[in-house]
Amino acid sequence: MDKATSSAEILRSQIAATEEELGRLKEQLAAVEAKEAEDLNRLSMQEKPGLVTQGNWPLELEEYKRYGRQMIVPNVGIQGQLRLKAASLLIVGAGGLGCPAAAYIAGAGVGTIGIVDGDIVETSNLHRQILHSTAKVGMKKVESAIEFLASLNPNVRFIAHNEHLSPQNAKEIVENYDVVLDCTDHPTSRYLISDICVLLHKPLISASALRTDGQLIVLNSPPLPHGDPSGGPCYRCVFPKPPPAESVVSCGDGGILGPVVGIMGVLQALEAIKLIAAGKLTAREGEKAGEASMLLFSANSNPPFRSVRLRARRQKCFACSKEGGLTLESLSSGSLDYVLFCGVTTPVKILEPQERIEAREYERVLNGGKGKDHLLVDVREKVQFDICSIEGSVNVPFSTLQGNRALAADEKPLWIPQTLPTNAPIYLVCRLGNDSQIVVRKLKEIGLDKDGRYIGDIKDGLKEWKKQVDSSWPEY
Repeated sequence: MDKATSSAEILRSQIAATEEELGRLKEQLAAVEAKEAEDLNRLSMQEKPGLVTQGNWPLELEEYKRYGRQMIVPNVGIQGQLRLKAASLLIVGAGGLGCPAAAYIAGAGVGTIGIVDGDIVETSNLHRQILHSTAKVGMKKVESAIEFLASLNPNVRFIAHNEHLSPQNAKEIVENYDVVLDCTDHPTSRYLISDICVLLHKPLISASALRTDGQLIVLNSPPLPHGDPSGGPCYRCVFPKPPPAESVVSCGDGGILGPVVGIMGVLQALEAIKLIAAGKLTAREGEKAGEASMLLFSANSNPPFRSVRLRARRQKCFACSKEGGLTLESLSSGSLDYVLFCGVTTPVKILEPQERIEAREYERVLNGGKGKDHLLVDVREKVQFDICSIEGSVNVPFSTLQGNRALAADEKPLWIPQTLPTNAPIYLVCRLGNDSQIVVRKLKEIGLDKDGRYIGDIKDGLKEWKKQVDSSWPEY
C-alpha cells in the first residue's frame, strides 16, 4: 500500500512539472506568433508606395543587390562594405590611371570620391582614358569623369577639384579625405603628393606606367607620424633622389599601351578597397608596417608580374624621419621648389640661330631643284618614322647615335651615301626639334663640317612642319 502511494505521488509531481513546462511553451509560442504578425505587418507596409522603411538593416535594400557579390567575399563582408560606404578617397589625376581606378572604386561603393585634375579631354586621351569619350573632347576631365561615374553609381558623393594639385592648395584638398591615389605622370607631382600625405597622415597608393611597363607601391601605410619608424615608407624613402630630368619620358613622347595603364589603375583600386575594407586607413596602437614591396609589371615578360622588396622608413628621410625638415609651413609657403628639385625640363637650346632653319625654308630647299644636293636625316626611332616621314629622308634613330662608339672622330657614318658631295648640306629633323640639335652637335664634333658642309636642323621639328608646310601631316 505504501509503495502504491509513493508511485502516485511521483506521477502527480511529473504531471505538475509537465503542465508547468507546457505553460512556458505556450507563452513562448504566443511571443513568436506576435513577432511574426509584426514582421508581416511591416512587410505589407513596405510594399505600399511612400511607406518604405529601413528597419534594422544598415544598408539600403538596393545596396544589398548592388554590392552583394563583393560582400560575400570573406575579406569584405557587411563590415567591410560599411567601411567602404563611410570612407572618402581622393584621386589625383583623371587620366590613364585615374579613370579605371575611379570606375572600380565608385562601383565598389566608396562613399565619397574627390577627383583633382586641371586638364581638358583631348582626342589623344581616348585610347586609354576610359571615362572620357569623343563627345567630351574639350570638356574638363574632372567633369567628364564625374558624369560617367555618377551614372555608374548614384549612391556615391563626388567632389570636383578642377585644378592641379599644388603646394599652395594641397593641404586644403587632401585633409578632407581618408586615402589618396596618385594617378599622375611626373616626378614633381609624385613627391608633392607623398609629402602632403606624410604630413597629414594619409595612406598613399602610387602607380605609374610607360610604354608596356608599370609599377605600383602602397606608401605611408600605416600612416604613422613622421619620426615613427613603425610607419610605412614614403615616396622619398624609395626614391631619395629624382631621376635626371633628361631621362623623364612622358606618355606623349615615349608612348603607352592603353591596357597597360589600365592594369595599373585597376591594381590601385584593388589596393584601396583592401585597405578600406580591412579598416587600415588609420594606424592602430602598436601597429607596425608590414613588409613593403613594389609591384612591377611588364607586358613583354613571362611572368608579367614580379615583386621587389622595399626597406622600411629611411632613417634620414627628408619627409618621414625625425631628422627630416618637411613641415606644412615649408610646403605651403613655396620654399619647397619641386620643379627645381626634380630638374627643369626646358626645351633644348644648344644651336645658334644660323644652325637652324624654319620648316618652310627647308620646303623651299626640297622643292627648289636641289633635292639631290642635300641629305635629310630623321632621327626619330623607327617605330615613329614608319608612321609618317618626309619624302626622301633617311632614318637614323637617335638611340643609335648615342654613346662614344656611335660617332667616333674622323669616322664617316655609314648612313651617309657615298654619292653625296662632300660639301652637300645635311639637315636633321625629329619630332619636336630637341634630339635633332644634339645630333647636329655630334656630327660637327666628328668633323663632318670641315669641308664647309652646312649641318643644321629643322627648328621645332615635325610639329612646325605640320603648321608651316603640310596641314594634313598626322599628329600623334
